[in-house]
Amino acid sequence: QVRLVESGGGLVQPGGSLRLSCVVSGANFKITAPGWYRQAPGNERELVASIASDGTPNYADSVKGRFTISRDNARNTVYLQMDNVAPEDTAVYFCRVYYRRDNWGRGTQVTVSS
Repeated sequence: QVRLVESGGGLVQPGGSLRLSCVVSGANFKITAPGWYRQAPGNERELVASIASDGTPNYADSVKGRFTISRDNARNTVYLQMDNVAPEDTAVYFCRVYYRRDNWGRGTQVTVSS
């Protein structure tokens, strides 16, 4: 059974930084292409960033130049470094990994406010 556990969310001021982590268990992590998604109240869930098995990243236009996705295959973990955050980044952030089927974490709340 694949399990994804996100952590690192919280309250941060505009312009600040936050790092999210997602630990994946029950999957051959190194062959997966995990992604971070977010969902704000009243909005659909949207892709923030993903990273291929070879480490190639992909970003939504709204976060390019501010967020960085990375992975540590030895720790079965994918990270999302969020810099220069803005109020519009406020959302629940979810980790997603396709391994035999679509797998999602429960999410971690990120709130950007002064």
